[in-house]
Amino acid sequence: MHNFKELSVWKKARELTKKVYILLQNLPDHEKYSLILQIQKSCISIPSNIAEWSWRWGTKEFIHFLNIAYWSAFELETQIILSHDIWYINQIEMETITESIHEIQKMIYWLIQHNKKT
Repeated sequence: MHNFKELSVWKKARELTKKVYILLQNLPDHEKYSLILQIQKSCISIPSNIAEWSWRWGTKEFIHFLNIAYWSAFELETQIILSHDIWYINQIEMETITESIHEIQKMIYWLIQHNKKT
C-alpha cells in the first residue's frame, strides 16, 4: 500500500477542498441540490482519486486515477468561474480558488507525465 498522505498534491487538494467548502457557505440555499452539489462532487473527487491509488499497485492504475482527479480539477474550475459569472462569488474569491486549482492541475499533470515514463 502506498501512503497518499505524503503526496504534496493530495495535501494541497485537501486544503483546496476546505477553502471551497467555506466559500460554499455563502451560496444561496436554492443552489443546494444543483451548483453547490456539483462543486462539492468535483472538489472532493480530486483528493479522493489521488488517495484511491494507494490501494492499487500499478502505474497504469495510478495514471487512471490521476486523470480523473485532473478532469475533476477542470470541472471545479469551470464551476467556480460560473459561480462568479452569476455573482455568487466575487473576483478575489474566484481568483484565489482558481490559483489553487491551477497549482494542483500542474502538479497532477507532472505526476501523470512522470509516471508515463516509468
